[in-house]
Amino acid sequence: MRRLFEQHKPTGVIHLAAKAGVRPSIADPAGYMHANVTGTAVILAEAHRAGCERAVIASSSSVYGDSCTPPYSETADVSCPISPYAASKRACELLGHTHWHLTGMPTAMLRFFTVYGPRQRPDLAIAKFIRSIRDNRPIDFFGDGSMSRDFTFIDDIVAGVLAAYDRIDSHGYRIWNLGSDAPVTLADMLATIESTLGAKATLNRLPVQPGDVKTTWADLARSRAELGYSPSTPFALGIRRQVEWTTGQGG
Repeated sequence: MRRLFEQHKPTGVIHLAAKAGVRPSIADPAGYMHANVTGTAVILAEAHRAGCERAVIASSSSVYGDSCTPPYSETADVSCPISPYAASKRACELLGHTHWHLTGMPTAMLRFFTVYGPRQRPDLAIAKFIRSIRDNRPIDFFGDGSMSRDFTFIDDIVAGVLAAYDRIDSHGYRIWNLGSDAPVTLADMLATIESTLGAKATLNRLPVQPGDVKTTWADLARSRAELGYSPSTPFALGIRRQVEWTTGQGG
């Protein structure tokens, strides 16, 4: 990382890299802490050494756990994460605050809410469901479908990331939610994909997995006021765009 910073001389950093995923983190907690926490510490230290002016770091809605009252505000108590992944992201937020306190570098932490759209990670539910329904393969479906997620289209997330990069210098250290403020149940998510593909899913129903939260729902009051953040992609449209991309890629 030091060699990269010295070679390219960036004026700021947007750090999105991580080991992602709640369920695999339960099997590899040490790996998640090393990649996410140690990795973020290295990025922040080298950014300061290189004289960068600001940093924007990816956090996650997972930090809210199951103890917060939705919609989730950035001021909520997030001291009780329920997966190693969530714990690693909360640790990164604390590192970001420490980094700002010691160096004065403006540092933003962005809590992403279930990002989807073209190029989505292939292990996430929407990507897996699209491919499985298209190929007439059964789907592992956890729970009764009542769990909900604040699915957020990638274009809206990108707009929020760029706004945070532009405006963090006015705030010092700040946490912002980037979501859609429109939770969708897993049953409705599945129905939307089925409708878009014109095909029905075959479900292998399984119990809820450890570490999964019942709902996610972003309170966007702070992000709207301070970033001008305004997600504009309806869920059905976002699913159609992801289906079109998946079909076009043959993936």
